[in-house]
Amino acid sequence: MGTRLQRGRPEVAARYRSVLGHFCTGVTVVTGMSADGPVGFACQAFAALSLDPPLVVFCPQRTSRSWAAMASSGAFCVNVLAEDQREISTVFGRAGADKFAGISWTPSATGAPVLDGALTWVDCEVSVVHDAGDHVMVVGAVVDLGPVRETQPLLFYRGRYASHAELDPRGWSGEVLDNLLTWQRQSEWS
Repeated sequence: MGTRLQRGRPEVAARYRSVLGHFCTGVTVVTGMSADGPVGFACQAFAALSLDPPLVVFCPQRTSRSWAAMASSGAFCVNVLAEDQREISTVFGRAGADKFAGISWTPSATGAPVLDGALTWVDCEVSVVHDAGDHVMVVGAVVDLGPVRETQPLLFYRGRYASHAELDPRGWSGEVLDNLLTWQRQSEWS
């Protein structure tokens, strides 16, 4: 068995990023409303958590000003970005200026922004927030779900954007994995 990694060492952080960078993720923008208007940030630490009840989880940095601004509203919307939305991811991945300048959006049922052109979206109310190291883990109770746009998702792999075709040039095999939370079970097909 290996030894436990020592915290606070730059070489540990670099190795951690390298290893976990090999886990391909989708790219989302988490949005919400603050007293000053819409706020949001790019987030790849997002996942489905539970089917019954429907819950999702995302993990913003503890120092995120965008999360701090939207947290008091008690609601957020996770916008799953499409492959053609790399620029939107870049805008929301940076700190600073008005990220919504030039971005079209509509309010969800909770009032959180739904970005035009998103692959899909998940509108939520905050259920619970847990401390998680230098991040917090936000569990959201799903209020509404968006339609799914017929296009490929924006992916992030090994520190850069990637397309589905780049990751698997052979194409999708059509295999069904019954134990994955976000995929239909065989019994749901009939």
